[in-house]
Amino acid sequence: MTFKKTNLILMIACTAVIISCSKNKLSAPATTPDGKTTKLKTSASAVGDVVGKVIVGYQGWFAAPGDGSPLNTWWHYASGDPFGVPTPTNASIISWPDVREYTSTYTASNFGNLGNGQPAKLFSSFNDQTVNTHFLWMQQNNIDGAALQRFNPNGQEGPIRDAITAKVKTAAETYGRKFYIMYDVGGWTNMQSEIKTDWTNKMAAYTSSSAYAKQNGKPVVCIWGFGFNDTNHPWSAAVCLDVINWFKAQGCYIIGGVPAYWRDTNSTEVRPGFLATYNALNMISPWMIGKISNTSEADGFYTDHNVGDQSYCNTNGIDYQPCVLPGDLQKHQRVHGDFMWRQFYNMVRLGAQGIYISMFDEYNEGNQIAKTTETSAYTPAGLGFFSLDEDGTACSADYYLRLTGDGGKMLKGQIGLTATRPTLPVVSGSVPAPIGQTITIKGNNNLYVSSENGTQAMNCNRTTAQGWEQFTIVDAGGGKIALMSQGKYVSSENGTQAINCNRTSIGAWEQFDWVNNGNGTFSLRGNNAKYVSSENGTQAMTCNRTAAQTYESFRVNQ
Repeated sequence: MTFKKTNLILMIACTAVIISCSKNKLSAPATTPDGKTTKLKTSASAVGDVVGKVIVGYQGWFAAPGDGSPLNTWWHYASGDPFGVPTPTNASIISWPDVREYTSTYTASNFGNLGNGQPAKLFSSFNDQTVNTHFLWMQQNNIDGAALQRFNPNGQEGPIRDAITAKVKTAAETYGRKFYIMYDVGGWTNMQSEIKTDWTNKMAAYTSSSAYAKQNGKPVVCIWGFGFNDTNHPWSAAVCLDVINWFKAQGCYIIGGVPAYWRDTNSTEVRPGFLATYNALNMISPWMIGKISNTSEADGFYTDHNVGDQSYCNTNGIDYQPCVLPGDLQKHQRVHGDFMWRQFYNMVRLGAQGIYISMFDEYNEGNQIAKTTETSAYTPAGLGFFSLDEDGTACSADYYLRLTGDGGKMLKGQIGLTATRPTLPVVSGSVPAPIGQTITIKGNNNLYVSSENGTQAMNCNRTTAQGWEQFTIVDAGGGKIALMSQGKYVSSENGTQAINCNRTSIGAWEQFDWVNNGNGTFSLRGNNAKYVSSENGTQAMTCNRTAAQTYESFRVNQ
């Protein structure tokens, strides 16, 4: 025992000398005399709702006139004034969202028409179906949860932010995802006291939800912005430490969104003396926007910073949640997914405890993974918005959602560590919507779908295809299709009853997405973001499935 103690004392003394004599101002993990890293803990926490998981940053900050929100105006679509009317010269979004799955969209008249001639429209985060659709996308792509951004809630934006928080809770519960509050403290003058009041009086109540993220049995809270060296983040290390310790005293697990160079004592973007404050955090998540723009820079940052970050966090019992970003679409950074996949590869081989995606719906920075226009047919004509095919490679609107899901599989060990991107930009073997053609539709049971001539609910139980089993595919606009048989249109009935083919005109319930399944089959997704099911031919067809599986897969003209 005495011999072991003596060796330990000598090791500690040598380590102290090495650190104190080093000319490198990057705060490093402890090292042994032979230069090897000392790892006191290889993982600070067991797998939970953030450790071992992929979390997306969720802004939820868009609104439009007529959406029923407390603002009743445009929100975050115009630069300079967050409530301004967006125009081509002041637009704050630099990527155009794919809005085909939203039942409520809002005409952005100043942007004219899309390339396909349809009016330019945008979405509102205040709409329940919008938030539900976003969390459905997370579920469909195995994305674990969302960090809901919460800015200073005491001004004009407070009521709508409160309302959207409630919508996020409901959507997360509905689709089996996790969520947590992520305070962005930038510009929050009385942050030190008001953030505590906001948590106590409003946000803490959400932790009782089954969908609220817990780590180590504690509700998760992230605070983004401590230690940034600018006038928008003026607080001292002591003030920030007080806030962190207050939340920990409330029983919370605290994540810090910190500057990318948080350990570098020479960095001008980090306020001096913050390392001890960062050490009080349970998890550290460095902010990467603007730090890398290609795979070479991603590799350089991995070598120069991520490796040291991970070692430091392991040594100090802190979980590490690095950012992964798809890249600014408008700046041609994405390379059809290769840039993002390289970051996934680096962070998984690093041994990161979790991954944070910057961001889900950040159309303002062009770093969104949420569905984005596939081609110029769906962007405002002539205004310079790039679509996902900007580098000549066709990508489906959901491509970066799928890629994120595959990155999560690699993090969890469900697929092997690989530098080769496994996600295809467009799923192979897909079939296009045969607009203008009259087709037959066969279900998984090898029987045909029948319109029943509009006299009763539709069925998938015919052994042969005759007049009632023939459907014309009609372009419904905005990327949607409609199905017509015997002069009437198929209706999803909004998923509240069996589907019928008895409508004389095309409304929201008669519009569907033609979804390519990549195996020679297709699915139909209704306005309610649910899929049409054949019900295996044992009962009338419905449009109420949250995912496309066997009963929701169909074939054309077979």
